[in-house]
Amino acid sequence: MRIGVLGTGNMADALATHWVRAGHDVAVGGRDMHKAERLATRLGGSAKPVSLRAAAEFGQVVLAALPFGAGTGVVRELRAAMDGKVLIDCSNPVGPGFRLLTGSGLSAAQQLAAAAPGTHVVKAFNLCHEDVWRMSPPIFDGRRLAVPVCGDDETALALVHQLVQHVGCEPVAGGSLERAGLLEATAALFIGLWIGEGADAQAIAPPLAYAAGPRYEEPQTTEKALR
Repeated sequence: MRIGVLGTGNMADALATHWVRAGHDVAVGGRDMHKAERLATRLGGSAKPVSLRAAAEFGQVVLAALPFGAGTGVVRELRAAMDGKVLIDCSNPVGPGFRLLTGSGLSAAQQLAAAAPGTHVVKAFNLCHEDVWRMSPPIFDGRRLAVPVCGDDETALALVHQLVQHVGCEPVAGGSLERAGLLEATAALFIGLWIGEGADAQAIAPPLAYAAGPRYEEPQTTEKALR
């Protein structure tokens, strides 16, 4: 698969490392060619440094590894080059005080979709720190990390599910792109708990068997128990 990466930061590094190892062709796009060259060299394999536009043109799938606030402008500028392509959004619109910056408006992913209406935007990889994505693979207590994925196009979702697996994780169907805002709000909550409170966010959810509440068996009467 040809993957264009918009950005040269930590998320670009962490995710593209896995994809290069999996045999994908990766073009690292940046405004600063020195940074793009440095990242492509570190990735090795087929990775090559290019401009942002060239990365958008190269990829069947394009990763927007850009901070919230910067991504919309870049994507709008490159929308023609990405028409009909899959665009992965991994950003988190979280500001000071762990506040969700999108408020009650469009999610970060929906803003990218509005900026480039010809693309198939998929939300994924936003719930963990970049160092988690650098793990090979991310396994905790013997279980692979699950990655919720939100999007509207089935073909796009299938490609992103494949890329999630190539990071060593398990893709989880998160619903339509409309639900991307829920992932972003979850990230804001988790970051606030992890960093702000030092709390174990994973502990707030019961095991799946208890998701709908405990299932109590009808107590056996003495007569039934003796049968």
